[in-house]
Amino acid sequence: MRLAFIAITKGGENLAKKLVSQLDKAAVLPRGKKVAETIAENWHNFDGFVFIMAAGIVVRSIAPLLQHKHDDPCVVVMDEKGEHVISLLSGHIGGGNQLAHHLSSLTGGKAVITTGSDTLSLAPLDLWAKEQNLHVGSQEKLTSASGTLVSRGYLRIYADVTVKNLPNGLQRTEDWQDADIIVSHRDIYPKEITLFRPRNLIVGTGCNRNTPESEFEACLCELLKDNKLSRSSIRNLASIDKKNDEVGLLQFANTNRWHIDFFDKDSINELKNLEISFAALKAVGAIGVAEPTALLSGGTNLLLSRKRKWKNITMAIAEAPFSLSAQVPGQANI
Repeated sequence: MRLAFIAITKGGENLAKKLVSQLDKAAVLPRGKKVAETIAENWHNFDGFVFIMAAGIVVRSIAPLLQHKHDDPCVVVMDEKGEHVISLLSGHIGGGNQLAHHLSSLTGGKAVITTGSDTLSLAPLDLWAKEQNLHVGSQEKLTSASGTLVSRGYLRIYADVTVKNLPNGLQRTEDWQDADIIVSHRDIYPKEITLFRPRNLIVGTGCNRNTPESEFEACLCELLKDNKLSRSSIRNLASIDKKNDEVGLLQFANTNRWHIDFFDKDSINELKNLEISFAALKAVGAIGVAEPTALLSGGTNLLLSRKRKWKNITMAIAEAPFSLSAQVPGQANI
């Protein structure tokens, strides 16, 4: 996290310098200009701001810059003795609460946290989902679910992945119709339900030379629809290393922000109990491409969709191991 410290007194500046010396990627912005001017010039250059001054000054100065809680940097305010460290903005998503706790541990002061789930010792739903590598499709539904968690004290979760344990306030149910949130890669549930998508699907693919991006897109859409699988659960693509310069494939991955795991023929040919593709064997020296690379990338032996062939493309989908836990972000990234 890139942090900027801003102080208006010499005592505040001394505290800022002391704290910066104990942090990574942190800087003290020079005094001299008006606070509002300094903030406006640097608002998009940092992930978080720490103000050592009265909270009123900060509120008036940042108000014109605020956009959305998913975009704004976090803001922490403290007095120049470091006794009260207030998480003022972007406490969950921006990491303000986490930062306030960490800074208070350095100053010997007290973190002041006002977000509902934290004060009630409940799981911050947005942070938990992010830590668990769950894709949250609707921010409106996430906000609504978070409100229910705070007002009711618990949420019921149905999951078709392994559940090791859940944080305080989240309870597992075996009946999806009784659930407030469903965690699933399957595209079979009513759209009005709050859905969290585990990123546990690997798409293995082979192709002829110079296959355009549009063909990869069309084939994937067909495969997902026929198998009732969610696109949001795709973790990455996989293929043979001889395709690591295939322009259409690389463009397809880049457009969707998916990385590609490439495997050599020796790794592929070590796999057992797979149908041999004599076309692949002749072309690239491997027993196959789509199925074996999906399995290798996922570290699994579970195929949700066996290889399907089109004119220029083969694709298969594997399910990688995935489990939910009570883990929420700690202070490792501060």
